[in-house]
Amino acid sequence: MSWLTLLRYELKAIFSHKPLLLTVFGGVLLYSFLYPLPYSNQLPRQQEIVMVNLDDSQLSRQIERMIEATPQVTITEHRYSIAAGKQLVIDNKVHGIVVIPPHFYRDLLLSQTPTIAYGGDAAYFLVYGTIVEGVAKASGTLGAQAKVSRMLMSGEPINLASKQFTPFKLNMVPVFNPTMGYIHYVVPAVFVFILHQTLLIATAMLGGEQNQAQRKGIEGYWLTASPLKLMLSRASILMAIYLLLTMFYFGFSFSYYQINQLADMAEVLMFIIPLLLSVIFFGMTIGQLIPRPELATVIGIVMSLPLIFSIGFIWPTSSIPTLINVIANFIPATPAINGLLRINQMGASFDQVVSLCIQLWGLVFIYAATSYLLITQSQKRAAAK
Repeated sequence: MSWLTLLRYELKAIFSHKPLLLTVFGGVLLYSFLYPLPYSNQLPRQQEIVMVNLDDSQLSRQIERMIEATPQVTITEHRYSIAAGKQLVIDNKVHGIVVIPPHFYRDLLLSQTPTIAYGGDAAYFLVYGTIVEGVAKASGTLGAQAKVSRMLMSGEPINLASKQFTPFKLNMVPVFNPTMGYIHYVVPAVFVFILHQTLLIATAMLGGEQNQAQRKGIEGYWLTASPLKLMLSRASILMAIYLLLTMFYFGFSFSYYQINQLADMAEVLMFIIPLLLSVIFFGMTIGQLIPRPELATVIGIVMSLPLIFSIGFIWPTSSIPTLINVIANFIPATPAINGLLRINQMGASFDQVVSLCIQLWGLVFIYAATSYLLITQSQKRAAAK
């Protein structure tokens, strides 16, 4: 069978397979807009809380106004007992409760340290952390005012008191995530993961479809073509499609969401090309092992969540069991995402990530060999019948 004939068969098989096209184009294009949508505001803001002021002094009302003025928190309810405030949290009417203790003003005048208590559902970690941040900022500001006032009363000059009320000054400068937001943190890695998963599912789906047709007695071109020609023709078509989709992600999408791009396109392609090839051959391997095309989607969905937590950008690899780390390194997404994040978001040189690129090429050869063996065995079994 000639190359031209085989390419024509492959193009027809791919572009006549509606679930495959929906996975490739629908999945990639829709996720480019739908996935970042919850993170469009970057950080949670204006979280609703209930205030329980058990002191009701001028100073306690001042701390209320200061908490309300923070961008993280808005006070929507006031209650005069902890039990009443707690019930609002239990009923999900507010996200947290702040309690100003009795004798708050008196304790400050006596140079004691009163405690402003906060309670909330820590299962919603982002919401919980945002409210804690707002309350801590307001409390810290009031504490600094009180300390400066005491230093002034003891005779310290105001300029000196304003500089010495704390023994150190924190100057935070975000390096790789200048906005401290979630789009810059999670989207660059997840976009690569979306390309990985949709390509893997599509390639495996095509193999499962042909296995199903073979069991029905259909003698397709995939049973008579050279295994090497079949692999290369399928890989070339899928590579061409996904290179365009990759350009869309790394071009329009990254620019649209204002995501840092520190690597030039040549460095990005040094990772993208072996990534796509390894995923295609990995998908061919899975496709030869599944009897039906819908199993490809099931496998892709089941492996997605464990894999994304094993790659290393959400959870540190040092805290992941060694066996899981070893398994994750046989998935092309692991070296690809780690390499692309370092060169494109962190400004690493290619020399610093060359080992990850070599790992990707190693996976290309491993999965190319396994898919070649499985296709050869499948053709031999079909010929023996």
